[in-house]
Amino acid sequence: MPQIAGLIALGVRNLQPYQPGKPAEALERELGITDIVKLASNENPRGPSPAVIQAMSEVLSGTTRYPDGSGHSLKRTLSEKLNVSIESLTLGNGSNDVLDLVARAFVNPGDEVVVSEHAFAVYVLASMSVNAQLRVVPACEFGHDLKAMAAAVTPKTKVIFVANPNNPTGTYSEAGAVEQFLDGLPGTVLVVLDEAYFEYVTRGDYPNGVELLSRFSNLIVVRTFSKAFGLAGLRVGYGIASEEITEVLNRVRHPFNVNSLALAGAEAALNDETFVAQSVAQNLEGLQQLGSGLDKLGLEWIPSVANFICAKVGPNAAEVYEAMLKQGVIVRPVANYGLPEHLRISVGLEDENTRALIALDKARSAISGS
Repeated sequence: MPQIAGLIALGVRNLQPYQPGKPAEALERELGITDIVKLASNENPRGPSPAVIQAMSEVLSGTTRYPDGSGHSLKRTLSEKLNVSIESLTLGNGSNDVLDLVARAFVNPGDEVVVSEHAFAVYVLASMSVNAQLRVVPACEFGHDLKAMAAAVTPKTKVIFVANPNNPTGTYSEAGAVEQFLDGLPGTVLVVLDEAYFEYVTRGDYPNGVELLSRFSNLIVVRTFSKAFGLAGLRVGYGIASEEITEVLNRVRHPFNVNSLALAGAEAALNDETFVAQSVAQNLEGLQQLGSGLDKLGLEWIPSVANFICAKVGPNAAEVYEAMLKQGVIVRPVANYGLPEHLRISVGLEDENTRALIALDKARSAISGS
């Protein structure tokens, strides 16, 4: 047997695999439960738009052929919707793919990458995999402390990852704070503004990253079709940046990294603006329902502008999570994000939210009474 440990790349040696939300199928296998509510992965509970299903069915017979490696048709539609050039767009197998492309294209071993405490785990995974030096800045009220992140920059800093809104806390940085942050950084530092939940935010002081691209040539905006568009299973996301940055990203982008069904489905989703508007409206109602329900349970929760709520259930959060699983309700423990007393609950349909709140109450009561 070869000594595998000695063969592992330096940046990978201390990595742990990303832990996704528990699939409903896994819970069914483990406990034999069939009536399952999954509120663990921030998916759109409405499912995809009918227009998406139709678009994918029309290209299904062509799946014997490779997809358009450039994704030209989807890029053209994105270009028109966002008022950016096609040459400024990078397509990814989900937005995670684009985040990884940034690390592989621009970060050398020993370069520094700045992230916030409680921020999306993929920033750390992508950075460490290329043997970067990670600088984790403490959060402020569960959100990004942009002033502290700017202060953490050194001559060795290459990339800063900023989630807006942030996952798993649901917090966001206001437009003025983001612009001041970008203004104060050297042009040699790339800023990745991750706007995976952009479509859900209805606050007037929330910045549109794409509108900042003309002012900040070191900015990369990343978005996804996995959330409001309801296409998490298709795995398609995209980055918007200067044409110079985009050209470099495409040097390391794998060929055909977005499949034919995803390309067709994403383009149809972009054009179905009514579906997205309805999803956003339903999500706002769901946030209010969950927040009100958590208040009635006497639980603290982090105000969220995304499609989930992070609730503080106490030091026995892991036990509460397991007890909810036995009731067929899957939420997300976030101890690996430095929040061991919290559980993240994705917004579901009205009856799913109700069931989650009931399961949470029963779980806490059973544990406190045991």
